[in-house]
Amino acid sequence: MSEKKVVELLVSGGQATAGPPLGPALGPLGVNVMAVVNKINELTKDYAGMKVPVKVTVDPETKTFEVSVGTPTTSALIVSELKIEKGSGNPKAQKVGNLTMEQLIRIAKIKRPELLSKTLKSSVKEILGTCVSMGVTVEGKDPKDVMREIDEGKYDKIFAESEA
Repeated sequence: MSEKKVVELLVSGGQATAGPPLGPALGPLGVNVMAVVNKINELTKDYAGMKVPVKVTVDPETKTFEVSVGTPTTSALIVSELKIEKGSGNPKAQKVGNLTMEQLIRIAKIKRPELLSKTLKSSVKEILGTCVSMGVTVEGKDPKDVMREIDEGKYDKIFAESEA
């Protein structure tokens, strides 16, 4: 039995092509590259405009393949949610966007399987940490202030509804 080959790549959501890096990596393995590309694009279409980690596992003997898709980075999700180009180069002085608590919770839910947090509340606090370094405010406030408000219980009702 032959050993499976694993190809790991970062692709733009829904925009993989048979060109590099995919084609050259998969061509020698004898799989139908277009079939792999189509599968990747189908699985990543919700992440349009974001870099998504993708793992393609190929069995060179049977020419079969499996595609598994990771989650875009937290910063990519924030950039997408805010419809901005990128985070701030100077996050203390220059703010690039403002998330609502609902947007923050949505990002936390997407990332949650990869986060170390046990609860949605602590997942949101992890995302807030990324907001700090990107120059993104939440509900018009500094993310550190929002963290303090979360600890004080100000958003407990929203978390309870979101967990339901």
